[in-house]
Amino acid sequence: MAATPPRPSAVECDPRVELRALPGVPLIRPGDDLLKLVQQGLSRAEWSLRDGDILVVTSKAFSRSEGRYVDLTTVKVSAAAQALGDEIGKDPRLVELILRESVSISRKAPGVLIVRHRLGFIGANASIDCSNSVPPNAASDSGPWALLLPESPDRSAEDLRRRLSEATGARLGIVVSDSLGRPFRFGTVGAAVGVAGLPALWDRRGEPDLFGRILEQTITALADQVAAAADLVAGQAAEGRPFVVVRGLKFPVGEHSAQELLRPTNQDLYA
Repeated sequence: MAATPPRPSAVECDPRVELRALPGVPLIRPGDDLLKLVQQGLSRAEWSLRDGDILVVTSKAFSRSEGRYVDLTTVKVSAAAQALGDEIGKDPRLVELILRESVSISRKAPGVLIVRHRLGFIGANASIDCSNSVPPNAASDSGPWALLLPESPDRSAEDLRRRLSEATGARLGIVVSDSLGRPFRFGTVGAAVGVAGLPALWDRRGEPDLFGRILEQTITALADQVAAAADLVAGQAAEGRPFVVVRGLKFPVGEHSAQELLRPTNQDLYA
């Protein structure tokens, strides 16, 4: 039987991909317009967006602008959260928020709570962050504070992509990045929790390898790769670089979502 002929790739990657973190971004406050902050960052960097650019935005940037702060002292703890918190040694108030943001528990152990987030991915603590999570002008006697993921990262990404494309005339992609761990490796990597404009997956099946063998299984998590690359320059501590432009990819701009990356639960060995 003849091999499947190679298909023209919908995505191309220049070997000289460029990453540029936009400088001088202030601490984002509830109600801030991210479009204006991106435009100001581009002006400071003396950069203009062009077709094929991807703007990677940390999930925290959207969460802060959308006011997703929670003062843990205001959280009403359920009996289930109290029992689970006592069992694994976690603050029951944080456990309550994790359960509210999740649809199921994947794994639990002392100090560890892995859940399936309401957005569909598996992660620790429902990606609720307690670092760099104090809102501006918070009272000194308030908190401790937690910061939830955006309500809908895909929707937030698409709204910003549309407005930024209208403002610049460029056909763009947006990736909302967050730090996720993996069950079989130490450390976290940047991953896409929201996508707009660019394909989340790069299907390379049907292309030849170096020796002419036709690829049969190769599907690349393009949005995750972009998020991980941007994470190198965005940083994880006090860098304050929530916007990174990735340049060097060509892709068909269309309607896409981070949901494309999620493995169905009946195929997920780590659920």
